[in-house]
Amino acid sequence: MTATGTDPPIHPALPKDASRCNAGLAKTASLGGTAFLCCASTAPLEFVVRSASGDHNPIHIDIDFARSAGLDDVFAHGMLSAAYLGRLVSDWAGQKRMRNLQVRFTGITHVHDAPLCTGKVVERFDEGGETRLRVDLQCANQKGEVKLTGQAVVAIH
Repeated sequence: MTATGTDPPIHPALPKDASRCNAGLAKTASLGGTAFLCCASTAPLEFVVRSASGDHNPIHIDIDFARSAGLDDVFAHGMLSAAYLGRLVSDWAGQKRMRNLQVRFTGITHVHDAPLCTGKVVERFDEGGETRLRVDLQCANQKGEVKLTGQAVVAIH
């Protein structure tokens, strides 16, 4: 599922029976099938997201400011984790097959969290002359704390 075709390292929050982080569409297109995307840490990409988005809110970059707001540390932009969920779907199904993507933020992703994004096929249906899958999504940290939930719709035929 990665752009380079290589698998990222096994994530500590993966189920014990998961031998790889990523599983392709053909392997997971049945109801209940699950796909994984592992990300080592948000820290290296946080600067890129901040720069590209133009969001220079000090809560993301200034630890003193974050502490004055009652937080222990700065935290990652939510859109970075949302992008991880989008990447999970596009790497799994292909960008041209994506029909809809919705996300909901449920918690703060800390800069040194190691996100694990998963998608589970929950429905197969026909719409617009094509067969589609509805996929429930989530992004959790290395402790299993869910930071984003969402849903995607992808075409398979």
